[in-house]
Amino acid sequence: MKLFPYAHATHPQWRMAAALVLAQLRGQMALPDYAQTPALALLYITDHYAAEAQAILEHLSAELPEVTDWAGTVGVGVSANNVEYFDEPAMCVMLCDLSPDQYRVFSGVAPMAASGRASGSGGFVAHTALVHADGGTPELNELIAEVADRTTSGYVFGGLAGSRGPSVQFSLGSAGNLSGQGAASGVFHGGLSGVAFGAGVGIVSRVTQGAQPVDKERTVTESDGNLVLKLDGEPALDVLLRELDISLEQPEQAMPRLRATLVGLTQPHPDVDIELPASGPQLRGQFGSEVMVRHLIGLDPGRRGVAIGDVAPEGTRLAFCERNVQAARADLIRVCSEVREELEPEELSLSMASALTVAEAEAAPHPARRIAGAIYVSCAGRGGPHFGSPSAELQVVRRALGDVPLVGFFAGGEIAHHRLYGYTGVLTVFTMPAL
Repeated sequence: MKLFPYAHATHPQWRMAAALVLAQLRGQMALPDYAQTPALALLYITDHYAAEAQAILEHLSAELPEVTDWAGTVGVGVSANNVEYFDEPAMCVMLCDLSPDQYRVFSGVAPMAASGRASGSGGFVAHTALVHADGGTPELNELIAEVADRTTSGYVFGGLAGSRGPSVQFSLGSAGNLSGQGAASGVFHGGLSGVAFGAGVGIVSRVTQGAQPVDKERTVTESDGNLVLKLDGEPALDVLLRELDISLEQPEQAMPRLRATLVGLTQPHPDVDIELPASGPQLRGQFGSEVMVRHLIGLDPGRRGVAIGDVAPEGTRLAFCERNVQAARADLIRVCSEVREELEPEELSLSMASALTVAEAEAAPHPARRIAGAIYVSCAGRGGPHFGSPSAELQVVRRALGDVPLVGFFAGGEIAHHRLYGYTGVLTVFTMPAL
């Protein structure tokens, strides 16, 4: 395995952006440390290009005939190593140097096989999967869990398409489609798609949270659907108002604070994390990856309840929280540093050590980091606008993780483990064998 060629560009005309991307890819593919004939491509575009998705896929696939499989989606922004493109026409591409028997592109016309069962003539069994999904898909949470169940690890990662126009997904596989589906165009609307990876693909994945608790965690002791009625036996609305130090009799002061308040939910019996995405110790006052952050969507003064953007059955642990830039930055640095420390060897040769300690401006992706490529899916509410300056979030990733091939997008919801998150970032790296 070699470094994954990757490229990114912005231009009002998608053909010009594509030309810039292709030039970057071809230049990297001519370098000795980069893959020369990768077969799998990940393509992410901003919603400015969504209406031209089919033409973009056809053009890029024609220009890169060695690439036989494509996957990707649209976001309100896309990202690459050290850069973010928000609210502008842009695209990014990464070519993955993976053995064809270690991955399968899937979609509604080419679904994944059940867990532990081989699919296709090659006997492929999915270990984990990159998942793209349309947020408007019915029973989406159940579908994500079903895809996770179809992998031997039970872990999937990815995100929801984010678009102010068509929510497109790219999914074009060399393994073919179900009988009777005909020749698929490779561009889909609705449902789920992505890439399943075999056990031979080394992957390390982490979830970074963007919210910080403002109060202690409590247990839901009574609820009705998405209406939380009691926390630790006390009316939920009373707890909320007391902890935020607000009163409904002063709405001009209460409403801004309520709009900024979220809830962090932990299921009664959270699944034990598998080895693949195992997380390190959490800093005090920060959420772990088992917590799902949801909106506070309403109040019920009559029943003294709090409505949230999810269901919270009795026994669920709940903490009121708010988005916090400092906590988000610290947690992002933590997960990137964990990945880097896990992969880089304790001892380096002089030449490798020199390559990894040059001035930041001269740094470049290097096999000694053992990261062939990376995917970063972040919430559309994060990125530079949240972190304080253009491309700030991806600059944090680069400083903490190092210079590595990386692409990603800003999603309408983030997928990790077997569930849907919000206000998080999901970092996944493809690992190389130790040198």
